Amino acid sequence: MDSRPSKICLVSACLAGINCTYRGKNNLNDKIKKDVDGGRSIALCPETLASLGVPREKIELSGGDGNDVLDGKAKAISSNGTDVTKDVIMGAYKVLETAKRLGIKNAVLKSKSPTCGVGRIYDGTFSGTLRDGDGVLTALLKRSGVTVSTEKEV
Repeated sequence: MDSRPSKICLVSACLAGINCTYRGKNNLNDKIKKDVDGGRSIALCPETLASLGVPREKIELSGGDGNDVLDGKAKAISSNGTDVTKDVIMGAYKVLETAKRLGIKNAVLKSKSPTCGVGRIYDGTFSGTLRDGDGVLTALLKRSGVTVSTEKEV
């Protein structure tokens, strides 16, 4: 058996119990918190790294998914109508820079989030409706070769 420590994993900060959701709360996952506390994972939030604040207005992607946002074909809009696209992209790139610096190849991110969602995100209408697609950070990480899964897969 290999006794070397496993490679570090990137996780959504809210999953590690950090109060950084738009509501000012967290989405604690005990296993993920234990990995962060044990130094096996690093917890980051692209929305707080973008200085969007905690709590903040809810954000959804309008006109497409995270790939479309990165390609300039869709926007990240807050529930009060503010375009926060540039902020969300900046936060995602800050997380990517850290991931590259640390050689991170795997991430576990919060499902349904406009930044961290994997495979399913809210549709931009603020009606609670989900659609297929990835969040902005997830799309960026995947483009950079990072394997991304949700907390439901750990």
